[in-house]
Amino acid sequence: MAEVFDLDLNRADRPLGEAELRDAMARYDAVLPTVTDKLPAGVFDHPKARTRILANYGVGFAHIDTAAAKAQGIAVTNTPDVLSECTADIAMTLMMMVARRAGEGERELRAGKWEGWRPTHMIGTKVSGATLGIIGFGRIGQAMAQRAHFGFGMKILVQNRSAVSPETLARYNAQQVDSIDALLPQCDFVSLHCPGGAANRHLIDARRLDLMRPDAFLINTARGEVVDEHALAQALWFGTIGGAGLDVFDREPHIPDALMGADRLVMLPHLGSATRETREAMGFRVLDNLTDFFAGRAPRDRVA
Repeated sequence: MAEVFDLDLNRADRPLGEAELRDAMARYDAVLPTVTDKLPAGVFDHPKARTRILANYGVGFAHIDTAAAKAQGIAVTNTPDVLSECTADIAMTLMMMVARRAGEGERELRAGKWEGWRPTHMIGTKVSGATLGIIGFGRIGQAMAQRAHFGFGMKILVQNRSAVSPETLARYNAQQVDSIDALLPQCDFVSLHCPGGAANRHLIDARRLDLMRPDAFLINTARGEVVDEHALAQALWFGTIGGAGLDVFDREPHIPDALMGADRLVMLPHLGSATRETREAMGFRVLDNLTDFFAGRAPRDRVA
């Protein structure tokens, strides 16, 4: 980017506050936020805004008030496609870890508490051949289905806000279910791959957790706000679901104490896209969007 643009870098690698973002929008033609840089409507209420494009580094953009950006004539782009594979890998990792109690097992080993093999020690849940419900069947959801069906022989059920083509469903021998409420009771595992934002806030709440089987597992690599964390903590503490695996949280990096102390829970620090290959590909996607925009071409990843 430095070869093409006059560039300033956030070398501290920390989220910017609203005041810093407002200042940046007064000074720069382009701002490149990440998921941790919150841009509510107030950030755009700026009489001297210079910014013409927010080239977001990440596929999700619920942290940006896109309506406010559009009202100010500011374009917004994201980085789809390039992180689908690695995010699906993390979802599978969480599913395997919580089902086979891998986190608990490692903690026991490191604490020096393992007493050796015994027939009833740390019995987990079989993944192969189980039923997986996928909520949100876009690129990442389909990458998850690819791994689960062809790698583990899982039966795939899908809930999506729009109809999935018969050809796509047939690729994974999947069945589309009309509603989340109809999907949840049928599944051994439920993996979330839907968008975040206000429309899906607490999509999985106490009522829907009660619809899950008592031995079923919830996996979230989508957005933290999709799950009501208080309700999930209650379900884990009282054993009304089998367990959960989380890579995203509602108030990152803050984790509620009730989750921190919960058994049958595996947590990762938002590692979905955290491979060198994917993070570099995301950066080059941002660069492509920027160069297209300032050359007068339509950025292929424009979302607002």
